[in-house]
Amino acid sequence: MNRRTILAALAGTVAAIGFAGAAVAQEFTFKLHHLLGAKAPAQTKMLEPWAKQVEENSGGRVKIEIYPAMTLGGRPPELVQQARDGVVDIIWTVNGYTPGLFPRTEVMELPGVYLNDLKATNLAMYDMFESDLKQEYTGLEVMWLHVHAGQAIMSVDKEIRTPADFEGLKVRIPSRTGAWVIEALGGSPLATPVPEVPAALSKKVIDATLLPWEIIPPLKLQNQIGYFIEGNDNTRFGTTTFQVSMNKARWDGLPADIQKAFKDASGRDWWGQVGDIWRGGDDFGIKMATDAGKTHVVLSEAETQAFIDALSGVQDRWIEEVAAKDIDGAALVQKAKDLIAANAE
Repeated sequence: MNRRTILAALAGTVAAIGFAGAAVAQEFTFKLHHLLGAKAPAQTKMLEPWAKQVEENSGGRVKIEIYPAMTLGGRPPELVQQARDGVVDIIWTVNGYTPGLFPRTEVMELPGVYLNDLKATNLAMYDMFESDLKQEYTGLEVMWLHVHAGQAIMSVDKEIRTPADFEGLKVRIPSRTGAWVIEALGGSPLATPVPEVPAALSKKVIDATLLPWEIIPPLKLQNQIGYFIEGNDNTRFGTTTFQVSMNKARWDGLPADIQKAFKDASGRDWWGQVGDIWRGGDDFGIKMATDAGKTHVVLSEAETQAFIDALSGVQDRWIEEVAAKDIDGAALVQKAKDLIAANAE
């Protein structure tokens, strides 16, 4: 065998070893499906860093492919079932898009339970998960739960300062608890997934929407909304719960060290960090709106209290609703409030 032949053979061997190493390096590939665009803070600030951490924890054996904007098909309300059926491996979604499936977790959405501390709320959900919440996530392995900064009011052309200002307004809501908020204020709630909000506004299907500020940039809502309204001290009128979950059968089939790579990236500190991420996104979003010349309304303490008083019945409605499922709603409300207070900085 001449020198050239030997070198060619060695090069082929090295290439083969490298290829095999790459194949082993990404031994487990997961598809993560979600509803917002690739440039939304939910992906760039939360999902991408988490995926990278899992991959690093696994020593390169895991690869998480992120599919934004429902690119794998279906509509946002179908995400939970996609994960349960194994159509996709992992989802990020709004719990409220599938009403009634996660009634215990809904406690965190209630006005008066959630006011303005999303980090403390995330940590409270972590503390409640094993004892109170886990049982309703059948077919799923939860990576983490979180809330956003809370339901603020975005109105196209009406400055809203009192509950009475909602009379006659059609308002987009994210969940049934959001619907109860608008009904208590005298408006007409319309369920609309986030990606459909700009079209609903442009067609005048809705006059206003409940949303946090962080969604302003990806949906360019500063181009459609005139008034951005929240309570005193960042007080919001309830919030929305989200989940990042994996198909349970896929999870159960993973070796222990790969499960550990996921869990180490999804621990209590991460649940709290997600709260900080969403608070930062909220501050960025409202700055974009004010820089565009739109009006940021911060209600006075008295005006905020008027809303809180008007919404006091929402908790009672939820407690009555979940009692039909043999859930002690009053006890969950108190536990949630206590844990949020305990986790407040």
